[in-house]
Amino acid sequence: MKKLFFSLLRGVFLLLSVSAFAQVDSPDALIKKMTDEVLIIVRHDKDIQNGNSKKAIELVETKVLPNFNFQHMTALAMGRDWNKATPEQKKRLAEEFKTLLVRTYSNALTGYKDQTVRFKPTKMQNGDTDVDVKTEILQPGSKPIQLDYSMEKLADGWKVYDVVVAGVSLVSNYRNTFNQEVRANGVEGLIQMIDAKNKQLEAGKK
Repeated sequence: MKKLFFSLLRGVFLLLSVSAFAQVDSPDALIKKMTDEVLIIVRHDKDIQNGNSKKAIELVETKVLPNFNFQHMTALAMGRDWNKATPEQKKRLAEEFKTLLVRTYSNALTGYKDQTVRFKPTKMQNGDTDVDVKTEILQPGSKPIQLDYSMEKLADGWKVYDVVVAGVSLVSNYRNTFNQEVRANGVEGLIQMIDAKNKQLEAGKK
């Protein structure tokens, strides 16, 4: 299941970028604007298309990360165990989880194969602060992949706090592993586990 899930997520980060000066009223308009920006970059950057992981990571870090609420994502991934962490541990966990996602999904940019994106109507009422933006990734010769974004409105704008691929939640996918590690080795053990995974992924890229 995890192998299939991560395979489907190859297109996730193709759909996200952010402009520090962008002012977009609705979450679906924001996702569409950012999708267009990222796809334009990838389509014209031969280095990324040829597998340059350094440039892909840089693109994720500068265009994608500012649009995520990693504190909320980490809390969801840990479930009840989040309350066992100290404020300092929560900060470290969010940073390590962010690094893990960057290193895991930056290959989505280098795996670009002429995918296009279809945007579905967003059901939203005036005053809503939590909505799902639904899209599909269209791939030549393959079935469309359902890709939904759970977004929340914060003081600094709309942020993504979960990504659901083919009905499977990104944060829920990590929960069992995280919970097992906390039960076995505590919160510090989980931090060390994610840190070790990040170092392993970094060494692999080099």
